[in-house]
Amino acid sequence: MKTSLLSAATVLALAIAAPASAHDARDAAGCLDIACDTSLLYAADDSGAGSAGASVAADRFGSWGIDTAGMDRDVSPGADFFGYVSGTWAANTDIPSDKSMYGSFLVLRDLSEARVRGLVEGYVGQGDAATGDAAKVATLYRSFLDEAAIEALGAKPLAPHLDAIRAVADKDALADLMGAASGSVGATLFRLGVSDDQRDPDRYTLYMSQSGLGLGDRQMYLDEKFAPQRERYVAYIAQLLQLGGWNDPKGNAQRVFDFEKAVAEAHWTRAESRDRSRTYNPVERADFAATAPGFNWERYFAAAGVEQASRAVVRQDSAMPKLAGLFADADLDTLKAWQAFHVTDQAAPLLSEAFVDAHFDFRSKFLSGQPEQKERWKRGVAHAEEAMGEAIGRDYVQLYFPPDAKAKMDELVANVKAAMGARLDQLEWMGEDTKAEARAKLAGFGLKIGHPETWRDYAALEVRDGDVLGNALRSAAFEWDYDRARIGHQVDKAEWGMTPQTVNAYYSSVKNEIVFPAAILQPPFFDPDADPAVNYGAIGGVIGHEIIHGFDDQGRKSDGGGLLRDWWTADDAAKFEVQAAKLGAQYEAFEFPQLPGMRINGKVAMGENIGDLGGLTIALGAYRRSLDGKPAPVIDGFSGEQRLFMGWAQVWRTLWRDDALRQQLVNGTHSPGHIRAFAPLRNIDAWYDAFDVSESDPLWIAPEDRVRIW
Repeated sequence: MKTSLLSAATVLALAIAAPASAHDARDAAGCLDIACDTSLLYAADDSGAGSAGASVAADRFGSWGIDTAGMDRDVSPGADFFGYVSGTWAANTDIPSDKSMYGSFLVLRDLSEARVRGLVEGYVGQGDAATGDAAKVATLYRSFLDEAAIEALGAKPLAPHLDAIRAVADKDALADLMGAASGSVGATLFRLGVSDDQRDPDRYTLYMSQSGLGLGDRQMYLDEKFAPQRERYVAYIAQLLQLGGWNDPKGNAQRVFDFEKAVAEAHWTRAESRDRSRTYNPVERADFAATAPGFNWERYFAAAGVEQASRAVVRQDSAMPKLAGLFADADLDTLKAWQAFHVTDQAAPLLSEAFVDAHFDFRSKFLSGQPEQKERWKRGVAHAEEAMGEAIGRDYVQLYFPPDAKAKMDELVANVKAAMGARLDQLEWMGEDTKAEARAKLAGFGLKIGHPETWRDYAALEVRDGDVLGNALRSAAFEWDYDRARIGHQVDKAEWGMTPQTVNAYYSSVKNEIVFPAAILQPPFFDPDADPAVNYGAIGGVIGHEIIHGFDDQGRKSDGGGLLRDWWTADDAAKFEVQAAKLGAQYEAFEFPQLPGMRINGKVAMGENIGDLGGLTIALGAYRRSLDGKPAPVIDGFSGEQRLFMGWAQVWRTLWRDDALRQQLVNGTHSPGHIRAFAPLRNIDAWYDAFDVSESDPLWIAPEDRVRIW
C-alpha cells in the first residue's frame, strides 16, 4: 500500500482541530443517489460545502437516530409520509444559495467536502516540504485558487485547442479530433469507454455509446415543453463562441443547434439505452466502415489510441449508422463550430471570469435554478478530487473511518443477505429452476466497505503550477491512458468505482458486488449508537437496495458470475414483467403541480424503484431476524417497525428548486428523493399495519394492487 499524503504533524494537527468520528463509478450499474445520474453533470450541482469553519464531525439524529423535532405530527402518515417524518424540517430549511437541491445526501456531502478541504489545505500548508502526491494535490488546489493569474491569462489556455479546430481542412482531420476527445476536451458523436466485458467478465473491453448532445437528453430537443431551454441554449452557444473569438457566433450557434437536434432524433431514448438485452452489440473494428459508412473510423480509433482493440461493443447499434450519416452530410464549418463550442463549454469553468460566469449562468442558474456560484474553494476541492480523488481518499479514511464501522457493516450486510435468501424461498410466483439460479447469484455477491485495499498510483500524472486547464487535461489523458491500456487484459477485481469520500453506494453487475464508501457510513444512514431499527431502515435499506439491483429489471439479466445471460424461465420472466409494469405505473401517476406535464419516466427509473421497494422489504425482514424472536422495544411511543420506516424516510429528505426537479425528471434515472421517502412503502403491508393506514387515506393501495416482486 502506498504511503499516506499526510505527515505525522499534519495528522496530529487535523485530529486536534477536528476529532475523527466514525470518482464516479466505472460500473455503477445500480447507484443509490442522483450523483450517479451522469447526465446531470450540470443539473444537480450538489458538491457545495459549508463555510470555512464548518464542522467536520458527523451530526447525530436525535437520541436514538430520528430527528423527531423535524417531524410534523399534525400530518397523517397515510396522507403524506414524507411530511409526517420531515415536514417541520422541510418548512424550516432553505436550500443554500449555491445549491439547486438539498437534503440528507447533501448534508453529508457538505461534511465530506469540508473534511477534504482540511486535508487539501493541509498539503498546501506543508509548502516545499510536500512531496509526491501531496505536492501534486497542493499544486492543483493552489493554482485553482489563484484567480488573479487565471484572469490574466484570459482565453489564452483555450487558444491552442481552438486553433487546432480552425486548422482542420477536411472531415478526416475532424475525426482525429473526435477520437482525441476521449482523453481531452471536445465533442464526439461516438463516446468510447473501457469496462468489464459483460459477456467475458474477467476481461476489459472497449465500449461505444451515442453522444454529441450538449443540452442533455434527446427529449430536451424534441419536446415542445422545453422550447425555453432550447432558445436559451442557442444564446449560450453564441455567447461561448463569441468569447472564444469564433466567427459569426450567432449564425453558427443556430447551425450547431440544428445539427444537435438532428443528432437527438437519431439517438435512442433513455429507456432503450437501459435495456441490456439490446445494448451489447460487438462490432469488429474493420467492419465499422461498412456498418456505419460516412466516417473515417480508422482515423478516429487511432486518434483515441485504441488500435489494440479488435472490436468495440456498441450500445446503441442502430443509432451509429444514422450518426455517421449526419456527420457525412453536415457542412464542415458547422462541425468545426460544434467542436469549438463544446471545447469552450468544457473548458469554461477553468478559465477566466467571463467564461466561468457564462457557464454558471446557463448550466447551473438557468437550467437548475441555482442562485449563486459555489465559493471558489469548493470548486477548487472538486478540481483536486477530480484529478486525484484516491490520493486524497487515503488520508480521508485514516481520519474519518473507524475500524469498527466495517465489522458492524459486515453484520448488517450478512443479515440483509440472509433476509434476501429467505424472501427467495418464500416467493410464490417464481419457479424452482429460476430460484436455484437466484440463490447462486446471491451466494456469489461480493462486498466492499469503506475503501480500497490498494490505491491508484499517480506518479505518472504531471501537474504544473499555474496551469489549471492544462492540469485538468493532463489528468483526463492520464485516466484515459490508464483505461485504454487495459483493453483485453484481466479485470482488476479489487478496483473501486468510487472514492472513499463519496456519499453514495453502488452495485456492479459484472463483478456482482455491492460497494459502500466510507463517507456514507454516517448518520442518518448509519450510526453504531443509534436504535437498530433506524439503522435497518436507513443503511439496511441502502444495503437491500444495492442487493436488489442484482435482481432488478436489468440486473436480473446477469448471472452470479457477472455474465450477461438469460437465466430465467419464460414464465417467471413474464410474471416479473407484469409486476414491474405495475410499479412503473404507480410512479408515473405522481404529479408535480409546479411543473405541468412533467412525470417520472417509469421505464427509466424502473431499476431504482425496484431497488427501493425490494431493498426496504428485505431490510424489514433482516430487522425481524435480528430480534431473534424477542419483541422490539417501544421508544418515545414508536414501535420498532415504525422506527424502521421512519429511518428510511429520513434518508430521503430532499428539497428541490423547480428547475432542478425538471432536470432530474428529464435526465435522471432516480425518482426524486421526496417521492422515494414514501412510494415503496405503499406496497409493503407492514407499513399499513405500523401506522394504521386505511382505505380512506390518500396513500392507500388495495392489497391486491400492491406490487410484490422481491
